[in-house]
Amino acid sequence: MSIRLKATAFVITIAIASAFQPTLAQKITIKVNSKETEKPQAETTAPFSGIRPAVDVAILLDTSNSMDGLINQAKSQLWTIIEEFQTAKKNGKTPNLRVSVFEYGNSGLPASEGYIRQVVQLTDDLDMVSKALFALKTNGGDEYCGKVIEEALKRLDWSDDSNSYKAIFIAGNEPFTQGSVDPSDACRKAISQGIVVNTIHCGDYNAGVSGNWNLGEKVAEGSFLNINQDRAVVQIKCPQDPILIELNAKLNKTYLWFGDQETRLNLSSNQHAQDTNSRGLGWSSLSKRVSAKCSDVYSNRGRDLVDTCKSDVESGADYFATMDKLKPEQLPEAMQEMTPDERKAHVKKLAATRAEIQEKIAQLSEQRAEHEQKERAKLAEESDEETLGSAITQAVRSQLVTNGFKTGE
Repeated sequence: MSIRLKATAFVITIAIASAFQPTLAQKITIKVNSKETEKPQAETTAPFSGIRPAVDVAILLDTSNSMDGLINQAKSQLWTIIEEFQTAKKNGKTPNLRVSVFEYGNSGLPASEGYIRQVVQLTDDLDMVSKALFALKTNGGDEYCGKVIEEALKRLDWSDDSNSYKAIFIAGNEPFTQGSVDPSDACRKAISQGIVVNTIHCGDYNAGVSGNWNLGEKVAEGSFLNINQDRAVVQIKCPQDPILIELNAKLNKTYLWFGDQETRLNLSSNQHAQDTNSRGLGWSSLSKRVSAKCSDVYSNRGRDLVDTCKSDVESGADYFATMDKLKPEQLPEAMQEMTPDERKAHVKKLAATRAEIQEKIAQLSEQRAEHEQKERAKLAEESDEETLGSAITQAVRSQLVTNGFKTGE
């Protein structure tokens, strides 16, 4: 595989995860306490001083018949992508990450719309993003890269924060220039709006160049990557995994979903469904998800009372500013008959419980990462092809640093 990375952008694609394996019975002790192109640099923006820096990422996936491997990679590596953002900070603040998903090149989609579908709008509901990826199915069709980039620019409510990081990642294997929309024009329009376009060619590097998949690098300050979408991602089981699974179940019990009854039920059931989906892919996928759930990137403000109260305080409002505006029937069922003081005490109690569980998860996740790294080193894999996780880590880290973030902290 060939990779072309610059300081300003990147692109990705990977392999199918292995199946879930039985639980390990081990005792765990938890202590709670390229080829670079010279381009003019953009003008430096003013130092970030807001509540949380904005990060908007649109993932455009080719779902034609040949892309089953790509879709499986996207499912298995979603939380690896999230992990890179959860360690990023700008002026000590974790970004407000929003992700969107588009599919294109699927003959099951309307030809009148260019075989394109917006699967999910830019959202900070990462469980919704996971659900969208697991619902994707491949079907042969025509792949119009220029068109789907253009639609992503039109349809998404991109942040207008001058300090934001905004990026498109488009993955596929047919010539980049198919369709009536010139992808060069679409890429130029994107970068004029401060949106970097990163291209992922699934296949041979030279075929990617001849198919003009390097246009994002040439025109939109993006990165051009070539990855074998059919390479399997090895799932490593670690002694920390069984404890992480137990802690995840306890963590889920601290969520206080609010809204109408149907909304509350859907939010709760989807959180559990995405736990199950990740677990079905293997140890690493599930553990990455559990790790993400103890970070500020996985925030359910506007959906969960604990996260919403925390967000209210961060924005300078009263701790219960949002909750005080809710009608009793919009609260979790167990809270509806409580007095106002009982409700407040209940929320604070679960907030403290969640913080304790998240601290345990963070410690175990760090131990697990060290163990997994040692196990992967033992594998001594012959192939030098990158997986989505390793490629995206390099690329995202480079782009975020260019955009004023500190990473890996």
